[in-house]
Amino acid sequence: MTLIELGYTASLEQYRKDKNLDSFNVGRIVSEHKDRYVVKTDTGEFDAELIGNLRFTAESRHDLPAVGDWVAISEYDEHKALIHSIYPRHSIIERKAVGKSGQTQIIATNVDYGLIVQSVNRDFNINRLERYLTICYASRVKPVIVLSKIDLIDEHGLKKLLNQINERIKEVPLIALSNESNIGLDKLEAIIKKGKTYCLLGSSGVGKSTLLNKISGKKIMNTGAISQSIDRGKHVTSHRELIVLGNGGILIDNPGMREIGITDSKSGLNSTFEDIVKLSSDCRFKDCTHTTEIGCAVIKALGNGDIDHASYENYLKMEREKEHFESTVAERRKKDKDFGKMIKQFKNQKHKGKA
Repeated sequence: MTLIELGYTASLEQYRKDKNLDSFNVGRIVSEHKDRYVVKTDTGEFDAELIGNLRFTAESRHDLPAVGDWVAISEYDEHKALIHSIYPRHSIIERKAVGKSGQTQIIATNVDYGLIVQSVNRDFNINRLERYLTICYASRVKPVIVLSKIDLIDEHGLKKLLNQINERIKEVPLIALSNESNIGLDKLEAIIKKGKTYCLLGSSGVGKSTLLNKISGKKIMNTGAISQSIDRGKHVTSHRELIVLGNGGILIDNPGMREIGITDSKSGLNSTFEDIVKLSSDCRFKDCTHTTEIGCAVIKALGNGDIDHASYENYLKMEREKEHFESTVAERRKKDKDFGKMIKQFKNQKHKGKA
């Protein structure tokens, strides 16, 4: 397999030359297991770990490798390597880290398209679709909505769901398919391009692993049957993994996400709720919250039925989450800064004492 087949570009090669990384091999991280990584190169796969300097100088999760990253490595044993540097990323899909205030979790990097998978049964939720769209837009990733398991409903029910999506979400490709009957799979396969990277996004049990097996033409991931008690498939993917498909497309499978927390994704919200953002420019006050203010263009449009009420409520909720995340990050940075000052003062006092 060549590096180009893994998605390697001329700009990455130029960076390699500019940073004098020619003496190192180049590879792409295809899976991550705590502090160890599997890196695929044009000669094979390597079990890799970070060099000490890269590990200890990392100030945040963004300074560490993730699935999809291009890295400079050196081989030190059979199929073992050290990671010396991380190449620039053109996109980072991330969400608010679960249970960790003010921190983010990287889902995947260097992704071109986000395949947002929702099933037509109990998983279907347009509010959640808008959350995934916000994450994609904030990450500079093109979204594609994939409505799965359409064999579970009749034609009338499917048409109703498609209309609901089209009324709320504009200009986003929408593909309805069935892994059982293969209906719609050809449409999905048609958008997968050689050398482009796609990331599967969605909750547990929506059929992502089955879909991956279908479009790859072989059983790559284990799949779970639908639970009759909860009306959804069983969660089977335990970690992120990058896979090269037969047609040359590159796909990152991803464990199901129960929570899709919003970070500081202003650009993502602006793109997802473009109609509301455009209306806000006509509000009387620049700092309008679009809730109770007199002269609010958004509230006026809401009363006239020009914007969807559920979408408006979802926008306000995610805007509050974004603001809370930003304030939490600022607070955490201040604490880190204060702690750094305290350590510096302690070292200075200790040095003076010795003198």
